[in-house]
Amino acid sequence: HQASSSSSSSPPALRECLSAQNESRCRRALSPNGPLYEPGAEGPRGRAAVLVSLCSVRGEPAFLFTLRSSRLPGRHKGDVSFAGGKQDPADRDVVETALREAREELGVTVAPGCVWGVLKPLRDRSGMMIAPVVAHLGPVEAFSFNPNPAEVEEIFTLTLSHLCDPANRGYTHFRAGARYAYTLPVFKNGRHRVWGLTAVALDEALKLVVP
Repeated sequence: HQASSSSSSSPPALRECLSAQNESRCRRALSPNGPLYEPGAEGPRGRAAVLVSLCSVRGEPAFLFTLRSSRLPGRHKGDVSFAGGKQDPADRDVVETALREAREELGVTVAPGCVWGVLKPLRDRSGMMIAPVVAHLGPVEAFSFNPNPAEVEEIFTLTLSHLCDPANRGYTHFRAGARYAYTLPVFKNGRHRVWGLTAVALDEALKLVVP
């Protein structure tokens, strides 16, 4: 369950991604998305939230991921994901959902002040609205993770320099029957392939965070 990482030295431009100036720019860019999550906007399937967690690993900017337990039911067991889940009636908003899910899955408390904002909504196959909540956790070394073994098999990080390297990026083309349907990004990392809606949220976060 230890947080493992893939890291290489980041160019100076990527190190600036975690600067106060870049944080201010990102918060401004995200602020118009808040109203997209007003009550009633989610449709009949309800909504969920994931915490798209920026962090640093030995000073290198990175994102934090979980490997979902292979014992979970459903299609996404064993997949790479961000901590997250369905909104509870007690949650005030999608930010509270994402922070609660991070606490339940990772065993860490992320302060609301760490949240930069919310990306535009995604929808899964069932039509559920998913809110990717962007937060900066700070140095990953400062956290004592206590993952919930029923949900999380592993916690690991991937540096921005790894994720932005074209050699580690690809695309998956999906079909509906015999016809082409859509294309989604995929990020390669040895055993841990980031794909599906997690890759879409990651791709949008990278477009935001990397100036």
